[in-house]
Amino acid sequence: MQKKTYYLFFVVLLLTTSRSVAQTNAAATGKVLSSSGEAISNATIEAISVKLKTKTVVSSNDKGIFEFKNLSTNDKYNLFIRHVGFQPDSIIGFIVKANRSNSLLIRLSAKQATLDEVVVVGYGAQRRSEITSAISSVKKESFIKGAVQDAAQLLQGKVAGLGVTVPNGNPTSNSQVSLRGVGTLLSGSTPLVIIDGVPGDLNTVAPEDIESIDVLKDGSAAAIYGTRGNNGVILVTTNKVRGVQSGAEIQSYISTQTIQRRLNMMNAEQYRELVEQKKPGAIDYGHSVDWLDEVLRKPFTSVTNANLYGGTSTSNYIANFNYRSAEGIIKRSDNHLITTRLEANHAMFDNLLKFNFNIMGRQQDFQALGDGNSFNGDIYRNALIGNPTDRVKDDNGNWVEHPVMNGYMNPLAAIYESDGKNKSSQVRTFGSVTLTPIKPFFIRGLLSRTVFNETRGYSESKKHISNIRNKRNGYASRGTSRRTEDLLELTTQYQQNFGAHHITALAGYSYQKDQYEDYYMNNWDFPSDQYSYNNMGAGAALRRGEAGENSLKNENLLIGFFGRLNYNFDNRYFISASLRHEGSSKFGKNHKWGSFPGVSVSWNPLNEYFMKGNDTFTNLKVRAGFGVTGTVPNDPYMSLRKLTTGDNFYTVGGWIPTIKPSSNANPDLRWEKKEEWNIGLDYGVLNNRIKGSIDYYKRTTKDMLWQYNVPMPPYLYDKMVANAGTMENKGLEVQISANPIRKESFTWNSTINYSTNKNKLVSLSNAQFQVHTGFIDAGWTGEPIQKNTHRIYEGGEMGNFWGFKTVGVDDDGRWLISDRQGNSKSILNQTDDDRQKIGNGLPKHLLSWDNQLVYKNFDLNITMRGAFSYDILNMPRMFYEVPVSLTRGNLLADAYQPKYGKVLSDQQELQYVDYFVEKGDFWKIDNLTLGFNHKVKDKFFKSMRFYFSTNNLWTITGYKGIDPEVNRYGLDPGVDVLGRYPSTRSFTLGTMFNF
Repeated sequence: MQKKTYYLFFVVLLLTTSRSVAQTNAAATGKVLSSSGEAISNATIEAISVKLKTKTVVSSNDKGIFEFKNLSTNDKYNLFIRHVGFQPDSIIGFIVKANRSNSLLIRLSAKQATLDEVVVVGYGAQRRSEITSAISSVKKESFIKGAVQDAAQLLQGKVAGLGVTVPNGNPTSNSQVSLRGVGTLLSGSTPLVIIDGVPGDLNTVAPEDIESIDVLKDGSAAAIYGTRGNNGVILVTTNKVRGVQSGAEIQSYISTQTIQRRLNMMNAEQYRELVEQKKPGAIDYGHSVDWLDEVLRKPFTSVTNANLYGGTSTSNYIANFNYRSAEGIIKRSDNHLITTRLEANHAMFDNLLKFNFNIMGRQQDFQALGDGNSFNGDIYRNALIGNPTDRVKDDNGNWVEHPVMNGYMNPLAAIYESDGKNKSSQVRTFGSVTLTPIKPFFIRGLLSRTVFNETRGYSESKKHISNIRNKRNGYASRGTSRRTEDLLELTTQYQQNFGAHHITALAGYSYQKDQYEDYYMNNWDFPSDQYSYNNMGAGAALRRGEAGENSLKNENLLIGFFGRLNYNFDNRYFISASLRHEGSSKFGKNHKWGSFPGVSVSWNPLNEYFMKGNDTFTNLKVRAGFGVTGTVPNDPYMSLRKLTTGDNFYTVGGWIPTIKPSSNANPDLRWEKKEEWNIGLDYGVLNNRIKGSIDYYKRTTKDMLWQYNVPMPPYLYDKMVANAGTMENKGLEVQISANPIRKESFTWNSTINYSTNKNKLVSLSNAQFQVHTGFIDAGWTGEPIQKNTHRIYEGGEMGNFWGFKTVGVDDDGRWLISDRQGNSKSILNQTDDDRQKIGNGLPKHLLSWDNQLVYKNFDLNITMRGAFSYDILNMPRMFYEVPVSLTRGNLLADAYQPKYGKVLSDQQELQYVDYFVEKGDFWKIDNLTLGFNHKVKDKFFKSMRFYFSTNNLWTITGYKGIDPEVNRYGLDPGVDVLGRYPSTRSFTLGTMFNF
């Protein structure tokens, strides 16, 4: 009986438990689809119990189906759905019901940054997965935040191999942009910039109005632009309206600046010690002044940007207004800029015809502290060397000046006794018409006209040092310039699928005409300062034939025929081939036309059968490409014989001017030709938690342009621009992006970009044109040293400093230098043969580290970058750290500190020696931005953002100048000049509202 009772109890307990389990647990199934209805496999679906905090994770199969087998019916679940390439989604508070079908249908929207991301290429766009060349894309959300001077600064540290430098704090200055080293001697090194399909520059559009920037880095990608693509191509896409939407975005920020670093010049107390020691040139005027404080101020910049947009299924528009008012840290330096843009699109006849219309406007005015320039470098230079025992004005309120001292002036007087204004406006109107008679085929015509006008005015009063010293009695100048650019492009494209084969064919024609004209005049000896620069005829110097007038006008024509064929087999093998046949009026009559081919291939092994089931790689692609691009001469008439006026001679009829040649004709003048190989690898692992690219390139520039000395006769002029030299660049670029933390409330994205470049000048000469010395000297120290700073020679690299190498200081306080054989000698016994390489001004390595952290509604962006293995000629030290300069003004506090254990003599002349060539390596916290985002549940008000940002926050460097980022352009890079506008550190507060 007891045994039966035990079994009965066990059966009841089992049934009760089974019934309880059946009632409290149930299955839930679902399907994950894309927005277009395609099944998404390998999506991760995470179910988190609200009560128990337990987590269950499943994945979708190849049909997009997933299943949770045992979820509690007495609990709520928060579901989080993720897949690489799609925006994450969530379902909050999902309840599983017993004895019912718990099914879910989930649609994910594609992310922009995926393998299916559309990348802008030359004359079109491609999916990221189909790209065969070295192309980098930067989207709006990844741009540098805070106050930027131009659109180029948005890319600082964002693209491997792209160097973006802001060499000073002048509010009117532009960023310096270079890609993959220096490849030319006579032509520029700035990449071609295309904005919405039309050539321009990175000042044409407001930085806040840019949606994305794509950089074509290798020759195969840039070859379709022919003679303009030698330095790479930057494609800018402005903000667009897609689909049916309307709204407005308003953003505004204010910023202020501080000087990044002050040079340690002697103060009044330190200077008076030199007076007591009776040092040559030391004079105590009995006062105390900090000249740098006198010329600096606390500047403020305000920027307001507004976007208004709307659209239907067939028509849309976007209007942008941007106002920028910037003060510089130097008094009276400023920049006021208004940029506008209006774009309208309309489609009709079921997209048979599409119309696009754009108009961009830009108006700028700024104070000119120099003749035609926004800044006069003598202001900063004299703020450093001004005698600290002097004063700004005397007891009668007059400026204190010392005109007998060469190059010395009152910097504050130079600011306030000059008056200038530069005003410019640019209007760009362009539009396109697209006809699509059948879906895989379209014909497009684009027409553009850009008109730029500038007026310049500048004057110096009778109290200005130039008039006191040179007795000019008031000076003024006026100038004006105008530039027009007309562009017509016709393109046609056909694309079709044939089973596993996909073909896209492009053909086009381009016609571009540029015209430029300029006028300038100056005059002095005015009866009154009241005229400023507004009554140029009132000056007497022009009537006496002493003042100058000049004008010029030129134009050039560029015509091109181009085509490209893209082939994709089964998303495994990709080929892209392009050809541009182009003619330029700048070339000689024997070489008006040139051809520029480009070809690239890629392989995606992940779509091979042997890679099926791969769980490691999300993306893997091998690329290789070759392309030829060119560079046209800057001067449109270099190939022609030009004439100029010579000396006058007297005849019976009076004085007659002579005419003489000013250049030789060169019928063989042609484009510089750059041939470039590129091998690359794109990768992504762990669901793209780690991804990036690696590129190795070799580019060879042939037929480089240079001005050669030629014999007379047979030539009529002793110089001639011709093609002869060869230069080589090769390097490595690496990008690594990681997503170390990816949680619902906290994410961390990190990107590292690294690049290195090795440059070599292979030759300067050919059989016809030679540089007989084998080298070219460039750069200039100025007086009193008067030496070239750089030497460019065969077998060497660009940017080499060429001067005396010091090994010590002798007992007389003079430099000891080493000759090329390593022998020590006094600098008094120097010869030009003793000069040698003492450094190089171009960085060999560029590195950046970008971090984006998001916690709930807060985000923190930190961009750090550095440049390594390069040198800087510190000209302030070379001039102001030598005791003899005391006769010219103030000195650095270290001027009387021992060098090589000994103090330089007061009689040691200024010399260009390697002691003042310093290592320029640096690492910067370049940008730090902290933001708060808040979405608003309102019918009209969508979201708001508040942020604080700082640029140029902190620099780690051994360099003793104000900033290790100096000029990297031209033949003399790496020089920290005396008249440099000071670099600054900025602090910004901003807001953004979306309606």
